[in-house]
Amino acid sequence: MYSFGVVLLEILTGRRRLDRNRPSGEQDLVEWARPPLRSKRQISHSLDARLGGQYSLSGAQKAAALALKCLSGYLSVRPSMEQMVAALEQLQDTKETAVSDQGKASGGGTCRVVRKFGGSRQQQP
Repeated sequence: MYSFGVVLLEILTGRRRLDRNRPSGEQDLVEWARPPLRSKRQISHSLDARLGGQYSLSGAQKAAALALKCLSGYLSVRPSMEQMVAALEQLQDTKETAVSDQGKASGGGTCRVVRKFGGSRQQQP
């Protein structure tokens, strides 16, 4: 489950697990991301800039919380894969509703965020 948390962090931040080209305090994704992802105020600074701010902050916070649970040092805190799937499906359903509402007003420009953070479900026009 720890590795799944790392993959989720990679998706959220757009960064690799280890990147030796970054400054020393930013090379290890998990160590770099933990503090800002725990803070609701700092989370937006850690998310993938390629999203262009077009995401649900609440959804990003929930996804970050899921990633942090997976990365817990305590096995008892880490969710099972079944729990993870259920949480991600719930998160995706919430995002699809928000994107559907926003898409009507904005021409659907946020649909890519659902595909980026969601699963394999396709957004209907």
